[in-house]
Amino acid sequence: MAGVAEIAVQLGHRITGSDANIYPPMSTFLEQRGIDVYVGYDAAQLEPKPDLVLIGNALSRGNPAVEHTLNEHLPYTSAAQWLAETVLRQRHVIAVSGTHGKTTTTSILAFILDHCGLDPGYLIGGIAQDLERPARLGTGPYFVIEADEYDTAFFDKRSKFIHYRPDTLIINNLEFDHADIFADLEAIKRQFHHLIRTLPGNGTVIYPDADAAISDVLARGCWSHQISFGMTNAADYQIVDFDESRSEKFRLQRRDETFPGVRSSLLGVHNALNATSAILAATNIGVPPTDAINAVQSFNGVKRRLEIVGTVDQITVYDDFAHHPTAIRATLDALRASVSDARIICILEPRSNTMRLGIHAPLIDDALQPADIIFVYSDGQSKWDPQSITDDNRGNFHFSTSIDEIIDSVVSLAQAGDHIVIMSNGGFANIHTRIVRQLG
Repeated sequence: MAGVAEIAVQLGHRITGSDANIYPPMSTFLEQRGIDVYVGYDAAQLEPKPDLVLIGNALSRGNPAVEHTLNEHLPYTSAAQWLAETVLRQRHVIAVSGTHGKTTTTSILAFILDHCGLDPGYLIGGIAQDLERPARLGTGPYFVIEADEYDTAFFDKRSKFIHYRPDTLIINNLEFDHADIFADLEAIKRQFHHLIRTLPGNGTVIYPDADAAISDVLARGCWSHQISFGMTNAADYQIVDFDESRSEKFRLQRRDETFPGVRSSLLGVHNALNATSAILAATNIGVPPTDAINAVQSFNGVKRRLEIVGTVDQITVYDDFAHHPTAIRATLDALRASVSDARIICILEPRSNTMRLGIHAPLIDDALQPADIIFVYSDGQSKWDPQSITDDNRGNFHFSTSIDEIIDSVVSLAQAGDHIVIMSNGGFANIHTRIVRQLG
């Protein structure tokens, strides 16, 4: 919603907004852009009467602002529909979808196109280190958008990405998530199949060849050009010579053609896949492969994606937007490969709706295995007992309902060379900077 607000500002509109809770980095960005944000949903915030109300998918019937909008017959729509009708119809839309890696891949792709002078429009659900803002109207023909499968609004239960009508579609991976609105993986596959049905015949789908769920979706019908990538010989573009220890992380190979080595500061196989899909989307619209690969070398990542927030006495503290066991494991595996035998301390807040429901609880123990010491925080809102995730007897799991207690414990045991990774998809009471401050 912050990105949509930024697009509206660039179109010349005056914007105000409401949220239940707001925290950095988006709160800082909105403040810098002069966008007034109110905490809470008091109907008085909709006075004087706005020309249009954009309603996000977090709001339901019974919300005071929603009820006021309906009772007063204020003009309203969803953010996704407004964006589609106002901005996307005139552009070549490149949509980045999938369970994991959407924000990083969208950021890399937008950066490549910008680096190559194409002045793309883009909308990203995060803030990239190398882009001035999370959204931009742009003057070029291309618009890169993070395409979420979550529902659109309380009055439109289709996935948001159905509105976008992409010309180029990246599907990075497909797993069960968003258990609060989807019954199972099959329900998510159905939405992705509906998305593919909106692609034109001269459009393109870019996807990993080894993802069985994506293959199943494509088998239901695809009328567009397909490009596969991955680490198997069956992929159209194969990732070869991957080595985490080098600055030149991997190479891309297509049949007998090998491209220049891809240098990247991003860690992990998952980021090699993210970068590859972005490179292929760029080359698909005419960017020379060498230019796309060179641009990736200059990309420095996304805030809250294993972002270093501070280093004190050789203790490094990271912020990571964790919301799914697969993403947790991929991040910790990547860090482990990078830091070798150094100690990793992980602090996890299982905060997403799916995490709170306990759907992924059986997978969390394995996801956390690369860490040496684990703290799990519970605010009492989960429908399951976080202590049930493990039968570990080594004493490396710690559970707490107090953030202050976790901070004190982590600071007391931290030592030079440690890597402290804080994983949450929320503000987590600013635990990141509090730990850095206390370490100092």
